[in-house]
Amino acid sequence: MINREWHLLSRPVGWPKPEDFALVETEVPQPGEGQVLVRNEYLSVDPYMRGRMRLGESYAEPYELDKPMQGGAVGRVVASQAEGFAEGDYVLHFFGWREYATFDAKTAVKVDPNAAPLSTYLGVLGMPGLTAYAGLTRVAEFKAGDVVFVSGAAGAVGSEVGQIAKLKGAARVIGSAGSDEKVKLLVEEYGFDAAFNYKNGPVKDQLKEAAPNGIDVYFDNVGGDHLEAAIAAMNLHGRIVVCGMISQYNATEPTPAPRNLSQIIAKRFRMEGMLVGDHYDLQPKFVEEVSAWVRAGELKYHETTTEGIESAVDAFLGMLRGENVGKMLIKLPE
Repeated sequence: MINREWHLLSRPVGWPKPEDFALVETEVPQPGEGQVLVRNEYLSVDPYMRGRMRLGESYAEPYELDKPMQGGAVGRVVASQAEGFAEGDYVLHFFGWREYATFDAKTAVKVDPNAAPLSTYLGVLGMPGLTAYAGLTRVAEFKAGDVVFVSGAAGAVGSEVGQIAKLKGAARVIGSAGSDEKVKLLVEEYGFDAAFNYKNGPVKDQLKEAAPNGIDVYFDNVGGDHLEAAIAAMNLHGRIVVCGMISQYNATEPTPAPRNLSQIIAKRFRMEGMLVGDHYDLQPKFVEEVSAWVRAGELKYHETTTEGIESAVDAFLGMLRGENVGKMLIKLPE
């Protein structure tokens, strides 16, 4: 059988370009002892992948050139040499960007396609969902009555942060997004109390109007002017969770730190970076609580899906440009 997989040909400078990638045909490797062969059905593209395309120290190793990239995926086991995994099982794993994947079964997690659609294990019930849940409830130490501001609020993580905050008793939830259509979605479907299009004026001014009494929690997916605006609006002993800084991922020059960071002294707010990998102990509680909200229709989600392995790079670039609503996925034909 022939497998198709995406390789990184060159490390992007600034915004990635299609010619930085190549779709390569290989033979499907058969599983060895303790391994499974999986036919992927959904692939995930995520902002953190941009960081893995550059060299340098980080929390994840850089992608190697001329080798298949990695990412979240869910698929069906078509051959197994591993105890506890049988043909026909569905698994969540980290060998995406390809049609077939062979890997050690111990790195896979079984999922139930009857309990929830397969795609949700990469989004609302997957890594982005756990990021939202852990970041808000543990890192931000959210409490009922907080005023919460979320940047990148129409994305897979941000939309879930805002909804969880509402479900847990936030006094007010404000979101920013990059289009008027997304702003409407945040308020009318996701239940945010207020939202604004950051392209329509200074973020600081729009946030002050949306949160006249300040904010207690800022969940940062963007960085830059959003972080500076959040610091300006931060109440005494507020909390900032730094999940991502997508506004800086493609910068070719160092970006300035927030010019008002000195306010951390007078306001005594706490700012903490987060990686979802530090919080997998919350996975059972997260799945139990969030899946119940999803089943009850209390927590809503959107997915933007492209078709075929050929579309993976376009999907990735579109995600970086903010063209997705909710989780960006690639669906592979069965």
